[in-house]
Amino acid sequence: MAGMERVFFALGTAAAGLAVALGAFGAHGLRAALPADMLANFETGVRYHMYHALGLLAVAFAVTRWQGSALPVIAGWLFVAGIGLFSGSLYVMALTGWRWLGAITPLGGAAFIAGWACLCLAAARGS
Repeated sequence: MAGMERVFFALGTAAAGLAVALGAFGAHGLRAALPADMLANFETGVRYHMYHALGLLAVAFAVTRWQGSALPVIAGWLFVAGIGLFSGSLYVMALTGWRWLGAITPLGGAAFIAGWACLCLAAARGS
């Protein structure tokens, strides 16, 4: 798993930058264009996107701290999947009005929860 800390640190910083850009787009470009409920969905996507971008930075640390464990790497990929499924579905739903995408959002939430559980287990085991 050599080099995975760099992968997750790079993914985390890129995801954080994208979350800031999308947040600005939502605040300045979408406020007048979307109904309030869709804007709220978009903002929720941005919020969880940023939380898990920061989580990817924690994963980069965890990969170096518990080098013998695959759990931090699994957590990182779960966070990446969660950002795509949870935040991505909210972004697309807000921009298109396709409410059926709300069925995908919980899969991303489950990925987030599983990722945090993996990090917790890695820390508890210390390996």
